[in-house]
Amino acid sequence: MTYDILILGAGAAGLAAGRRLAEAGRHVAIVEARDRVGGRIVTEHVSVAGALNTVPIELGAEFVHGLPQSSWQLIDEAHLATYELGGDHLCYERGRLQACWEPDSDSESDWDPTGVLEEMMGWLAAQPPGTDATFANYLDIAGIERRRGEQAAAYVEGFNAADANVIGVAALAQQQRAENAIQADRLFHIRAGYDAVPNFLRERFERAGGSLLLGRRATHVRSSPGGVGICGTDAQGATFEYQASHAVITLPLGVLHSGSVEFQPPPRDILLHAGRMAMGAVLRVSLLFDSKFWTDPAASRRQDDAARRLGDFSFLFAREEIFPTWWTSRPDPAPLLTAWIGGRKALDLQQRMRAHADPFAIRNACLSELANIFDMSPQDLENRLVSWHAHDWQSDEYARGAYSYAPAGARDAAECMTIPVDDRLFFAGEHTDVEGHWGTVHGALASGERAALQLMRARA
Repeated sequence: MTYDILILGAGAAGLAAGRRLAEAGRHVAIVEARDRVGGRIVTEHVSVAGALNTVPIELGAEFVHGLPQSSWQLIDEAHLATYELGGDHLCYERGRLQACWEPDSDSESDWDPTGVLEEMMGWLAAQPPGTDATFANYLDIAGIERRRGEQAAAYVEGFNAADANVIGVAALAQQQRAENAIQADRLFHIRAGYDAVPNFLRERFERAGGSLLLGRRATHVRSSPGGVGICGTDAQGATFEYQASHAVITLPLGVLHSGSVEFQPPPRDILLHAGRMAMGAVLRVSLLFDSKFWTDPAASRRQDDAARRLGDFSFLFAREEIFPTWWTSRPDPAPLLTAWIGGRKALDLQQRMRAHADPFAIRNACLSELANIFDMSPQDLENRLVSWHAHDWQSDEYARGAYSYAPAGARDAAECMTIPVDDRLFFAGEHTDVEGHWGTVHGALASGERAALQLMRARA
């Protein structure tokens, strides 16, 4: 089984690279361990009684962040309908639910963690070139007031799935500049579900003559002057080996860290820089209800201003609770609530939930928290629950985490991983993005395009 190019991994990066190379006339095969494409893009399509259409529920990547060209070119080409999320933000603190933009003397809902990040960027710009520090260290160095610092650290850990004692301010500043450039504070949903993007790439890849080899778990990548071989076992346990002159490796950072795929000989520089990066943890749970109980005044006994006047909302921040962030699909009418926790707290919570040995422990924790926030009976919420959905990305052997971030001193690690190995091995994936879009689908897509262009130049 010999090809011009092998691609390891059918996530966003692998599919983007595969499509570009196949459409350029190369004989390309994508080798994927799972029985599907998409990697950390997973959508469940749930039927609800009485509804004409299914509800797409994301288990991995969910939002199109801002207006990145790599994403929107595909969305437009595939004619995928989208909508922008919008609505009020609610804050729940000290037993009170209110609008985040309505601070008063009894509440500390007037939080602005991004303001601390802007101050951080100004501080960093005034330092000598090459300065870096962990975000936690920066808060101490800059003398950020304790409450503001705690809020900012919680935001950084939740958004970046990171540890504030590890993530570097140089990388955070680069990321913030990259986000500002694409208006990343604007969030969009793909109406058909995010899996429509990898499915479209798959269709174009196969239409161009590419071969998609699913259910093939790679165990070895062997490189020599004669080419590259990828070996492993298929879903039936039979061994396989595919050969090519070049390969694009899009394994997630967590898989590179695990060593579950052995490289012979090891690309020492690539693995060294991969080791400088960190893989973040995320725990998310989506709850589908029979209706939007949070817009029904009769459903909640709560009489706070927000509960009476706002009704529907976009995001809800409950920083003192187990799940500090919740969101809806507004303006989409689906009665869906998603709970999110990232970073160290996600790992701690996951360990506590596993200790219960109860598969419903995480669901029950969500219902209990919602019952407190909206002053409802947990049993009433359970009766309204149609289904709940979660995926353990940390234990997923083909992901080993949610997405990557750069620790202090490692801002250049991603770019170092883009250097080809002997012009035979090319690496891609969100952890190799060079602009600061780590942890995003558009970063993964751009990295796949970059690796494909590098490879074509090498063969020219």
